[in-house]
Amino acid sequence: MKRFSMLAAVLLVGAATGLFTKMASGQEGGWVTLLDANNKGEWNEVGKANWTMKDGALTADKLEGKDLAYLVSKNAYKDFQIRAEFWVDEEANSGIFIRCDDPQKIGSKTCYEVNIFDKRPDPTYGTGAIVDVAKVDPMPKAAGKWNTYEITAQGPHLVVVLNGQKTADVQDSTHLNAGPFALQYGSGVVKFRKVQIKPL
Repeated sequence: MKRFSMLAAVLLVGAATGLFTKMASGQEGGWVTLLDANNKGEWNEVGKANWTMKDGALTADKLEGKDLAYLVSKNAYKDFQIRAEFWVDEEANSGIFIRCDDPQKIGSKTCYEVNIFDKRPDPTYGTGAIVDVAKVDPMPKAAGKWNTYEITAQGPHLVVVLNGQKTADVQDSTHLNAGPFALQYGSGVVKFRKVQIKPL
C-alpha cells in the first residue's frame, strides 16, 4: 500500500510538473506563445525596422532602410489558428503574412497578406482583408486602439476575425503548403502585444 501511495505521489508530481512546464512555455491548450509582454520571442528579420519592447509591446515606428520590414517565424505552419493583439496609429501600414512560399521573400504574391492598413488607397483590400484574395466591405478601422486578429487557415479555407467580427471567409488554393508567417512593419507606429499560434 505504501509503495502504491509513493508511486501515485510520483505520478501526481510528474503530471503537475508537466502541466507547469507547458503553461510556462505558453503551450496550454495547444496554443504556442511566440510573443508576449515579457518576451519578444525568436524571429528571423527580413528588412530592418527599429523593433523594441516598450511598455509590454513590441514596437516599431521607423524603417532602417528602404525595404519594408518583417519578423518571420522560425517554423513553418500549414493548418493553424493565429491570435494576435496589435495597436497601430492612423499612418500605419502593417499586416500578418501567412503560409509564405519563401522565408526570405515576403509579400502579397508569395504569402497570404492579412492587412492592417486603414489608409490604403484602395480600401477594398485594407484592414480586415486578405490582399488580392478576400475583399472587405465596409473596411473596419484599427487605428488608436488595441485590436485582436484571429486568423484560421485550414486547407483552402481562410477565415479572418477582427475584434470578434468576421471580415473575410474565403476558399483559395494559391498557397496550400506549409510556410512561415510574418509580422510586417511598413510605416506609422505598429505594436504587437501578444502573438500565439495553434497548429490544427
